[in-house]
Amino acid sequence: MNPQKTAVVLIEYQNDFTSPGGSLHDAVKGVMESTNMLANTLDLVAKAREAGAVVIHSPISFQEGYFEITKHPYGILKGVVDSQSFRKGSWGVDIIDTLAPQSGDIVLEGKRGLDAFASTNLDFILRSKGIETIALGGFLTNCCVESTMRSGYEKGFEVITLTDCTATLSEEEQAFACAKNFPMFSKPMTHGQFLDELTGEAVQEVETRGYSA
Repeated sequence: MNPQKTAVVLIEYQNDFTSPGGSLHDAVKGVMESTNMLANTLDLVAKAREAGAVVIHSPISFQEGYFEITKHPYGILKGVVDSQSFRKGSWGVDIIDTLAPQSGDIVLEGKRGLDAFASTNLDFILRSKGIETIALGGFLTNCCVESTMRSGYEKGFEVITLTDCTATLSEEEQAFACAKNFPMFSKPMTHGQFLDELTGEAVQEVETRGYSA
């Protein structure tokens, strides 16, 4: 895995999900704790940046009133509207402080649905930067992460799903997505396994240039 051709895509690490007091936090905090999601993601991001990978943040946001979507939402977007989540200008829409974008990171604009590719310029960014591998973490495991995974697979990227950097509404849904759905459209890994492959490639590249790692 070549770090210069790898992007870590962080999906909806926003206060409404990640933080106590967030509108959807109580629904996901159990799985967040069981996967140790936030600590794993902090470790992932720090080491991936150091290795030279691109970090891309994919937040979701809506105007007050949710005018960007149908007046009669159903499914997961109905839950977003009913809970008044991810409203522009609110604390809940902000990316969590501990994962605040750093210099060199990219923050996608325009995510209004599940798939991070669908209403953003993610595909353009990845291709313009020569990215071949994307590693996905975030919320919800079996919703936005899975939707993005499927699109990435169809678009020809090597897709890694980070099983211990994801969370959803129940342990059953988490286990099923990781065991059954992820392997069909990605290479599921823990963040440690991913970093081993990423940094191993970095060391190999240095050694081939005649330098010690």
